[in-house]
Amino acid sequence: MVKVELTKHLFQLFPDLEGKTLTVEAITVAEVVRAMESMAPGLGFYICDERGRLRRHVNIFIGDEPIHDRGTLSDAVGPDAQVFILQALSGG
Repeated sequence: MVKVELTKHLFQLFPDLEGKTLTVEAITVAEVVRAMESMAPGLGFYICDERGRLRRHVNIFIGDEPIHDRGTLSDAVGPDAQVFILQALSGG
């Protein structure tokens, strides 16, 4: 199972996920996003645009490495991978 971790800010938008161990069955990042969408409707569109591309303000890491395919999210995830979904916050 792939373990997914989210930034704290995302729990404010999707509070039903807070405090849960988030694990999904997936072999690509796109499958991780789809699985997370099924757990928390709206999360997939929050991190990806209408074409399925990763939004500019979002980064996804597999372990310590950022994903390379921001367009189709085809990066492979291993069965025991740890995926981090990070949203950049900005302000002035």
